[in-house]
Order: sequence, then C-alpha cells, then structure tokens
Amino acid sequence: MRQFVIAAGLIIAAVPYALAEDISVEEGLRISIIGGCHDCHTDGYAVSGGQIDPERALRGSAIGFKGPWGTTYPSNLRITLSKMGEDEFVEYGHTFKTRPPMPWFGVHGMKEDELRSFYRYVKSLGEPGAPAPDYVEPGVKPTTPFIVFEPQMP
Repeated sequence: MRQFVIAAGLIIAAVPYALAEDISVEEGLRISIIGGCHDCHTDGYAVSGGQIDPERALRGSAIGFKGPWGTTYPSNLRITLSKMGEDEFVEYGHTFKTRPPMPWFGVHGMKEDELRSFYRYVKSLGEPGAPAPDYVEPGVKPTTPFIVFEPQMP
C-alpha cells in the first residue's frame, strides 16, 4: 500500500505506507497490549497486573463468555495464525467477524503495519499448544467456567 504526499495540490512523492522498520516483534507485543488481546486470550494476564507469561501468551482460555449468542471462548491465536501466511492474516484482520464479546471491528481498524507486527509477535511465541474449548450453542450449559454477559434487571 502506498501513501502519497501532496503539496500545493500536486503529488510530489510516493512513499511506502508501512516502512520495514515499523514492522517488528516488539511493535507486535505493544499492539497486543494496547489492543487488549491478552486481556482475554492469555490466561492469568489480568490477575497478574498485566504480566505476560510467554508460555501462556495468546493461547486462549477455557473460561467462556455466556450470553444470548451462546458461550464463546477466547481462541488460541497461536493456532489461528499458524494456519495463515502474513499477507493472508492482514486480509483476515481487515475482514473477519466473530461472536461476542470479541471486538473484531477494532481489529478491522488496525493499520497494515500493526497487523504485520502482531502476526510476527504471535509467530515468535513458539508452539501453538491446545485449542480453546468449542463454542456452545444458546440454551446448552457449558462444561467449563464462564462469565455471564447478559444484562440483569434491577
């Protein structure tokens, strides 16, 4: 993707949108933190005060989120990304949709260099590990711990 610099109404230069030095594992770590990815996809992250255990990072969780849509689980992002190349992930990051409470629309707003950095960070974490539990249909009781995401009347 290219970005054009315009001065006095004329295009004076074409520069790469994402410079190679802007794409890095370190930037991907930063994106994963400010994007809130670890909040749900890394067991123990919130209760540790934001400490990232690289062994557990982004491996998903067996604690579900139950709402009118059923019960969803934070997926193992290492597995998800292990099935994609970097360019494929960038496209995926701009187009995927999923069930609540995942804020997929926020990922759509990420710039290409942010998605590439995030991809490289996740890939740097190593072996994917086991998948998170499968989605549970509405009306079916989950067999794992879950957080209820349903408005309650006073």
